[in-house]
Amino acid sequence: MELPAHLRTLAHVSGEVHLELRGEATVCALLNELEARYPMLRGTIRDQVTNERRPFVRFFACEEDYSHELPETPLPAAVVTGAEPFLIVGAMAGG
Repeated sequence: MELPAHLRTLAHVSGEVHLELRGEATVCALLNELEARYPMLRGTIRDQVTNERRPFVRFFACEEDYSHELPETPLPAAVVTGAEPFLIVGAMAGG
């Protein structure tokens, strides 16, 4: 998994973050594990009450946008095996 620079700084990590998921590998399971391992990220990627993605955060896997997928959406096999990263990207707005 790759995080934007400001979230890597907040979580005190450099480079990719490697997580092990128990059960089905879904977007929700991945985010749950990330927040469990790095509690300082709670509320930065998704709302703590509703679990909805923050407006200027996007998710990508295997060059596909997963930002508007349901939380129960399975992750692609390439992400599960570690061949491809799951990307959390800070979106830009304005002009």
